[in-house]
Amino acid sequence: MQERLNQFISEQKVAVQQELRQHLHGLDIPERLKASMLYSVEAGGKRLRPVLLLAAYQAYSNDTKRALAPAIALEMVHTYSLIHDDLPAMDNDDLRRGQPTNHKMYDEATAILAGDALLTYSFELIVNDPHLTDSQKVRTIQLLSEASGPKGMVAGQMLDMKAEHKALTLEELETIHTLKTGALLRFAISTGASLGGAEPEQINHLGLFAYHLGLIFQVQDDILDVSGDPDKIGKPVGSDEANNKNTYPKLLGLEGAKAKKNHYVHKAKESLYHAGAASSYLALLTDYFSSRDY
Repeated sequence: MQERLNQFISEQKVAVQQELRQHLHGLDIPERLKASMLYSVEAGGKRLRPVLLLAAYQAYSNDTKRALAPAIALEMVHTYSLIHDDLPAMDNDDLRRGQPTNHKMYDEATAILAGDALLTYSFELIVNDPHLTDSQKVRTIQLLSEASGPKGMVAGQMLDMKAEHKALTLEELETIHTLKTGALLRFAISTGASLGGAEPEQINHLGLFAYHLGLIFQVQDDILDVSGDPDKIGKPVGSDEANNKNTYPKLLGLEGAKAKKNHYVHKAKESLYHAGAASSYLALLTDYFSSRDY
């Protein structure tokens, strides 16, 4: 099973990376802006969000042509968010994926503009995709803007910043991560499944799956920040504690965080069963999210 999953992830990552490079290298824009955009896009990364979208699509359809543009757009939005997260005004990080952050490699203004460019170009990419119908384009853009904007990821980022130096309840912590991390994951899964032909009831169950998967992802991130290998995660451990971030280990202890993660895994797989996707790559990715070491 692990070998099968590794092959699937590798194949999807190659497809995503090829499409990303093709779209960005072909842009006729100022060279420094392009270089800054490519620097963060090509810095590696797990590509988990587009892989999830493609996995959700393939749970209901074999042809991935309709799913590629939304997957690429999603990765651009995610990369923009990382560039801005690392800025001095936010997390003030020097390293991302083991390399200098964008504003350290270039400068603050260029990093801001590179993030802005990736965000806005993601919507243009969807609009121009020949494999999507007009209604699919409108729906995909609507969902992506909701997931990444003031009702989704950006709201979570704001709540996360406001929560620094405060003690949160578990419910408050879940709310932050449901928005900050989970919103884009929900977009990936619901959009992929919808474009693949899933029924509305199946998509509803997948929404619950995505909710719990987002929490699994964040708990494991928090655990790795405490006990991970800095060479694998690409940044020093303990950065969350140094930045006074609220985390699952801080709230529940390391063992309590692991137990909560296992609860989320159970709930996620239960939802997959009801969505008719228990034997899909989404189930294998749930275990991967839960046990990843980077």
